[in-house]
Amino acid sequence: MKVLVLGLDCAPPDWVFEKWIDDLPNIKRLRDNGIWAPIRSCDPPITVPAWAVFATSKDPGKLGIFGFRNRKGYSYTEQRTVSSALVTEPAVWDYASRAGKRCIIIGVPPNYPPKPVNGLSIGCFLTPDTDSDYTYPKELKREIKAVVGDYKVDVEEFRTDDKDPLLAEIYDMTEKRWTLAKHLLQTKPWDFFFLMEIGTDRIHHAFWKYLDPQHRQYVAGNPYERVILDYYVYLDRRIGEVLSLIGEDTAVVVVSDHGCKRMDGCINVNDWLIQNGYFKLREKPRGLVRPRDAQVDWARTIAWGAGGYYARVWLNVKGREEQGVVDPRDYDRVCDELAAGFQRIPDEVGNPLDTKVLKTRELYPDGNLVGAPDLIVYFGDLRWRCTEDIGHEGVHSFEAEVGPDDAVHDYYGLFILSHPHLQRTGRIERPISLLDGAPTLLRLLGLDVPRDMQGQVIE
Repeated sequence: MKVLVLGLDCAPPDWVFEKWIDDLPNIKRLRDNGIWAPIRSCDPPITVPAWAVFATSKDPGKLGIFGFRNRKGYSYTEQRTVSSALVTEPAVWDYASRAGKRCIIIGVPPNYPPKPVNGLSIGCFLTPDTDSDYTYPKELKREIKAVVGDYKVDVEEFRTDDKDPLLAEIYDMTEKRWTLAKHLLQTKPWDFFFLMEIGTDRIHHAFWKYLDPQHRQYVAGNPYERVILDYYVYLDRRIGEVLSLIGEDTAVVVVSDHGCKRMDGCINVNDWLIQNGYFKLREKPRGLVRPRDAQVDWARTIAWGAGGYYARVWLNVKGREEQGVVDPRDYDRVCDELAAGFQRIPDEVGNPLDTKVLKTRELYPDGNLVGAPDLIVYFGDLRWRCTEDIGHEGVHSFEAEVGPDDAVHDYYGLFILSHPHLQRTGRIERPISLLDGAPTLLRLLGLDVPRDMQGQVIE
C-alpha cells in the first residue's frame, strides 16, 4: 500500500471536525470513510519539535529539542536555531528509504538542510531562502522553478498589521506548494508522500481575532471574519485535487501537529522573576531589553526564563551553569517553589489562571536534557503567551514582543486515516498521540515497527 500524508500545521480539531466540517467536503469524506480523533501533541506543543515527534515516535526529551530555538549547552544567553542535523533519530522516510521505497517529502520540519532520502526532499520553513540548497537532490531546484516559479517555503512575516498583502502571500505560497505536489505525484515514482502545509499556522496567528467571538479583540461583522474559513475551503479543494490523482491502493492520513486557540494576553515571566527576587540585575534597563542585553548579576540569579507560546524556565545550578547558585540538593525544592508562584499569578483583574507547570526531569527522565528548560510553564492553560523581555511595567501585557499575534497553540491536533481496507470507521476511542504517527505509517507501508519507538500503531 502507498501512503499519502497531508499535514496541516496548527489545524484545530474542534473547528475542523465540528464547526467547519460541512464546508469541507473532501475532509468530511475522508473522515466519514475513515477513523479519526483529536491527537495529543507533545510537550511542549510547538511545531518544532512536534513534527519530528510524529515522524520518529520519539518525544522531545529523546530528540533533545524543545522549540524553534534551543539553549546552546548551559550558556546563559546563547541559543541556536534547530536544523535537521539536530534530529539524530530516524524518521519514517528513513526506514522506508532503507526498505527500497520511494519517498517524497515536502516541507516537514525540521528539514533544512534536507537530508538524503530514496526519492525527493524539499526544505521546510526553516530554510533561509530558496537560493540555498533547499532540495534533495540539489538539481530538483531547477524543476521546481520551471513548475511554479519562485517557490515559497514560508511567508516573509506573518506577525504584521498589514493584513491584505499577508493574505495574498499566504495564498501564493500555498498555491505553489500544492501545484508542486500535484506535479510530483503525477511525474515521480513514490510509495510514501508527505506534504506539510505551514499556511494554516500562519493564517491562524494573523487572523484569529477576526474569527473567534471569544477573543478579547473580536468585533462582529469585521471584514476578515471569514478569512480563515475561506482558506480552509480553498485547502479542501486542493486536497480534493490531490485525492483525484491517487489510486485505491493508497492510505491517506490528514494530521496536525497541535491545535489552536485564542490568545488572552502575555505573562512577562522575567519581570515576575525579578519582582520576586529570583532574577537579579546590576542595573534597571531603560525600556525593554532581552536578558542577553541586560546587566544581569548571574552570581546572584536563581532562575530566568525565555518566551514563546509557553515559558521555558532555567535554574542557575551549581556545577552546571558557570555561575550557578542553586545547590543541586535544593533543585526540587526551588522548582516546586517557582511552580507554586507561577500558579498563583492571576489575570489582569485578579481572576485565577489555570496555569500548568511541568518539570522536564519528571516528564522526560531518560531524555537528552542538556540545555533543556527545567520547567515548562503553560500560563492560563496555554491561552497566555510568555514574553522574554525585561522592563515591562507589570506582569501582564497584551502585545507579543515579536509582533501582532492573535492565537496560541493547543494540546490537541487532528488525525484522520482513510484507506480501502479499514475494517471499521468512526471515531477512535482510545487516546492517541503524535508518538503513534510513525508506527502507524510504517505498518501501513508494510514495514516492521522498531521496538524503541515510543508510540503504538493506531489499529
